[in-house]
Amino acid sequence: MSCASIEIFKENMEVKNPRNYRSFVIVNKELGRNGFKDEFLDAITMDQIQQLLEKNGLTYDREDPEILIRYTSNQDPRQKEVYANQYPMWGSRMWWDPWVYNPSYFNRQMTTSTTQSYELLQVIVDFIDPHSDKRVMTLTAVSETSSPKQRQKMVAKSTEKIIATYLKETQAK
Repeated sequence: MSCASIEIFKENMEVKNPRNYRSFVIVNKELGRNGFKDEFLDAITMDQIQQLLEKNGLTYDREDPEILIRYTSNQDPRQKEVYANQYPMWGSRMWWDPWVYNPSYFNRQMTTSTTQSYELLQVIVDFIDPHSDKRVMTLTAVSETSSPKQRQKMVAKSTEKIIATYLKETQAK
């Protein structure tokens, strides 16, 4: 999969009008809990969340944070059947002339199919207001990956999109 997309889903908004929070803490970091099976992906996510929020003016505060951030993942291995048509979209004989008989047309299968393994990757980030003990929002990034290298890139991009969505939702108010 060369051009995989990332979809962001927003849910669980228990706080109707989230305010512009100024400090945060990453719960996974403080409690030593991994959100991924792979520690490297966990480190990418943790660092990315902290760097992006600090870059946008929020401060990391262990003592009295205005918002708690907790992340987890769901990595689900799957397979799909991919069909590849041997001919262009206009058919098998249109290369030369639509009326010319092409003997190779009748000797081949029209389509070939292969099974491709991939992984459905979900990065789930909860933003929780510690004073009201309610979820500000839960953002989930969903993408497909087919290799470990691509998985690392998709985790970084997913985290970046989640933080951008969070900032847009809270700072627009």
